[in-house]
Order: sequence, then structure tokens, then C-alpha cells
Amino acid sequence: MIAALLSALGAQAAQADSCWDHNGSLMRLQAQGNQRWFTYENPKPSLRNAGVRRGTLLFNGTKRGDWYEGLARVFSKYCPGEPLEYRVEGPVYSNPLRVVVRGTRESQRQCRPTGRMRSDELVFTYRTNC
Repeated sequence: MIAALLSALGAQAAQADSCWDHNGSLMRLQAQGNQRWFTYENPKPSLRNAGVRRGTLLFNGTKRGDWYEGLARVFSKYCPGEPLEYRVEGPVYSNPLRVVVRGTRESQRQCRPTGRMRSDELVFTYRTNC
């Protein structure tokens, strides 16, 4: 019974505008069919210094079953307005309801590629209210 309720909540939350926590920022998930967008609703202060504002896109992609895949972005105060895009993918978990996507991207130093690769993990945890 509880699993069915959580599953229904997960499906419902993904169908409409909903709020999520991500690394100290409040995010908004928007869905249209299988398309998904995570945008900043209230970015943490360090991201504001990098030019991130309400409505800035962090992730766009698709949901297939319990799996997200798409593009994520990294923001830097050294190159505001020029986020680095990279591919990510990962599962939707139900308890607690969260999306975890992972990808590999090139590290940069003051907007310059370093030649080194790093793995990133983005965790979005569902909030019952905004």
C-alpha cells in the first residue's frame, strides 16, 4: 500500500510543476510528456555570483520509466553566461523521492579546459511544498 502511494506520488510530482532541493538550492521541475527541465527557483548565494538566477536551466532531458537522461550544466563566476554542458543519466528513487543523475565532464580553471576529467553527481530531492 505504501509503495503504491509513493509510486503514485512520484508519477504525480513528475507530471506537474514541483519543487526539489539540490545542493542548497531550491529547484523547480517542469514536465511535458517525457521531457523534463530542472530550473533554479532560488539559487544558493555562490551560484548567484556565477550569474545563476531564478529560471536558469540546470538540466534538460527525458524520463523513460524510472530513468532520466539529458544535459546538465556547470556554472562559474569566471565565465558567467557560458555554462559548460555535459551528458548525465540516472535513476528515480522512491524513498525518499529523488532523482540522481551522474556524468563525466572536463574540469575547467577560470573558463579554460584543464584536460582532466571529473565525475559529477546531481541529486534532486522532492519537496512537498515550495
